[in-house]
Amino acid sequence: MLAPPNRITRRSDFTRTLKNGVRVGRRDVVAHVLVPESPDFVTHGGPRIGLIVGKSVGNSVVRHAVARRLRAAARPLVDRCDSSTMVVVRALPGSATCPEPELERQLTAAVAKAERRLESTV
Repeated sequence: MLAPPNRITRRSDFTRTLKNGVRVGRRDVVAHVLVPESPDFVTHGGPRIGLIVGKSVGNSVVRHAVARRLRAAARPLVDRCDSSTMVVVRALPGSATCPEPELERQLTAAVAKAERRLESTV
């Protein structure tokens, strides 16, 4: 479970991250990473992470199981990412059958690649 300060809950934050962030896809997940540049943007409690698990992943039981596994996989990102970073993770249909260690590896690799892309553009 992610702590409340580390969750993206507002639609506007999801939209901003999806539209302006760097997108990196893997076989079972897509990560959108954004480091806001506006000086008025302040985060308390570290990076913020949001999940998108659509109906294409499966029925509600499967979607909730995938969301729990993604939250567990995203927990290490809280310690690794910069405090102003926003990450939105979109689960693809294959994530329903993907083993948890593989899901965590894909998510970590996607976020690391997105961060490298962000650093190269700055």
